Amino acid sequence: MDSIKGRVAFVTGGASGIGLGITHALLGAGAQVVIADLRADHLEAALAALAQRGQAGNVHGIRLDVTDRAAMAAAAEEAERLFGRVHILVNNAGVGIQGPLKGITYEDWDFGLAVNLGGVINGLQTFLPRIRAHGEGGHIVNTSSLSALVPMPAQFAVYTAAKAAVIAISENIRGELAQEHIGVTVLCPGPVRTNIHEVGRNRPERFGAGAAFKAVQEGAVPVPFPAQMEPDQVGELVLDAIRRDQLYVITHGEWRAAAEQRHAAQVAAMPTKLDPALVSWLQSRPAAAAKKD
Repeated sequence: MDSIKGRVAFVTGGASGIGLGITHALLGAGAQVVIADLRADHLEAALAALAQRGQAGNVHGIRLDVTDRAAMAAAAEEAERLFGRVHILVNNAGVGIQGPLKGITYEDWDFGLAVNLGGVINGLQTFLPRIRAHGEGGHIVNTSSLSALVPMPAQFAVYTAAKAAVIAISENIRGELAQEHIGVTVLCPGPVRTNIHEVGRNRPERFGAGAAFKAVQEGAVPVPFPAQMEPDQVGELVLDAIRRDQLYVITHGEWRAAAEQRHAAQVAAMPTKLDPALVSWLQSRPAAAAKKD
């Protein structure tokens, strides 16, 4: 998507952190943006700040729980009613759920997967048919995590399970959507200055308390990394990826060695005795390129 000007974007989790950074970048490139967010306080603050920047006419806020499919559909209708056809979908909403492995409950799994994976699925199911229908092309951005690319401690099991699935979905759908002029990018951020640690304030009552996780999250503070990227920096990386139709955006190279070791171990575990018929079949299958030349 060479030109962003005049396009309409829908950004979940768009009122703070990475979502707001992406919103800033898209607005700066001339897009109209609907920011959807669960937190009314974040929406209010973001819209006020954007109004001070003279961008009130190009942005609209919707309070949205991405696990609510009916609400997602209603938000899509509202976006189209106000700005017209949506071209760019950013499935960014997420919760940084973590806690002791021994304390994980079904409710914790349900909550973490419903937001971090289900929110992406709901966005795709709601918006992709609309983007396909208008035939003007578009772009999908799904937010995963660098933690899905390297081994992580057990306390992140729920989080990384969902984020790894988001990478797989993005890789799988890219080839087919390219034929319809719809690009796909998966964002894998490392340490970024956000409030993702405020997961306790973003947990709907229907998912229960999750006692062990709740005890950790109520006292959660951001991990004290020596340096954190600013959300607006991430937004510019995503904007560039949309323009160039790049599959992967990975914000930090400090975990390269860990990723290489993981990949090497996986390749080493593969048998070297091959079935020629299966090799031929695999070679005939279309593969999604990571980058368009």
